[in-house]
Amino acid sequence: MATPTKMEFAVNMTCMSCKSAIENALKNKPEIKSVSVNLGDQQVVVETTLTTSEVKNLLESTGRRANLKGHGSAEPTTSVKHLGAAVSMLQGPSCVEGVVRFLQATENTCIIEGTLDNLKPGPHGLNIHEFGDLSNGCESCGPHYNPYNSRHGAPGENERHVGDLGNIVADENGRATFRFEDDKMKVWDIIGRSVVVHDAEDDLGRGLAAESKLHGNSGIGLSCGIVARSAGLFQNPKKFCQCDGVVIWDERDVPLTGPRRQQQSLL
Repeated sequence: MATPTKMEFAVNMTCMSCKSAIENALKNKPEIKSVSVNLGDQQVVVETTLTTSEVKNLLESTGRRANLKGHGSAEPTTSVKHLGAAVSMLQGPSCVEGVVRFLQATENTCIIEGTLDNLKPGPHGLNIHEFGDLSNGCESCGPHYNPYNSRHGAPGENERHVGDLGNIVADENGRATFRFEDDKMKVWDIIGRSVVVHDAEDDLGRGLAAESKLHGNSGIGLSCGIVARSAGLFQNPKKFCQCDGVVIWDERDVPLTGPRRQQQSLL
């Protein structure tokens, strides 16, 4: 059974009809366990086994913009402390790009979910690599994260690299949406390392070639990103960036840094 999590979204809603539209978009979904909509704070909290991108798409199907503000355990906050959340924005010389998120739901359960676009249809290896070094693209990310000097393997196996996340599968449109749980990954161990999605299918260490036991013959790294800490539930009160005045609803329309972002904030 999948472990539910709670997601906190800021949603650009201004009236009771906005609230009703949000509630209607989320109701009758078996993967959604509970929904709380606070119109005054423009806040929606969802307990679900869906990915953050799937919930965001449901919210934005109402015509309102939504931004994830925090992600945490679905257990009562009085009994479970926030154990950590992280995010990696993947990009590279290829057109493959997207987001991978990590949530430490319990001491022994890390939930890994994300969406990647522009992949060729079919399976692609996904791994945590040792270094958060993108100076030479994915090549400088180093080997798989392997603190116990194990052979390459598959998720769920006792003998594997901690960074072995198996395969994600892109559909006919080149999109891979995934969510799975892992009992070896710890969010606090991977901050500052990197996520790499590979060109080919990972053979999970079951191939005959020597390379199979090292990296699964999954080909070159197509896209990669550094793993950075992200906010837990109710840890991110931001409505706008204090350094440049960009409002939360407009952040996706401007660069993350640089003069074009600053120019946009003055419009």
